[in-house]
Amino acid sequence: MSEVFLTMAMSLDGFITGPDDNAENPAGTNGMRLMDWLSGGGASDAGVPHTFRPTYANSRLVFDEAMATGAVITGKRTGDFAGYWGGDHHDGVPIFVPTHRPPAENPYERVHYVTEGIAACVEQAKAAAGGRDVMMHGAYTGQQALKAGVLDRIDIQLRPVLLGRGRRLFDGLPAEHTELELVRTLEDPGVLHLRYVVRK
Repeated sequence: MSEVFLTMAMSLDGFITGPDDNAENPAGTNGMRLMDWLSGGGASDAGVPHTFRPTYANSRLVFDEAMATGAVITGKRTGDFAGYWGGDHHDGVPIFVPTHRPPAENPYERVHYVTEGIAACVEQAKAAAGGRDVMMHGAYTGQQALKAGVLDRIDIQLRPVLLGRGRRLFDGLPAEHTELELVRTLEDPGVLHLRYVVRK
């Protein structure tokens, strides 16, 4: 059965970007340090998309799991910053964007804007994923999915850096207790891959 998981690289002090993140600098000041777990695998073959893979075995596993998903949900801000990956996040899977304000024009046939809320967005993404898991990007979108009870797990790539400032993953959550269960821990040089199941 298809599950929805939020995946995010995060500093030890809880930041997913450095300060001053914007469309020109999506990771913020010094924020690209969070993505160093992807490094070392060499550049992609220009004729074959997504041939890049991280060097270390556990990071490759995490990366390959993400690339095996059947649909992507992204927050509009994240999608805008990423240019919607040119309309193809990976392998031609559909991309769903929960938003109150879809753009007047959408140049990407695989990008679908959903205005009925996060639960409807998740439902559509799961249906489109064909039984495969659904990968989610975006802190605010992840928070909304968590609050709505439609997020199944959280995958964190924890990096041993302290950014001090920036955008936190879990800012804005209500003061309700949310139980998570740590179900997997994988380690590679410079990163700890943590998987949590959301207990409902």
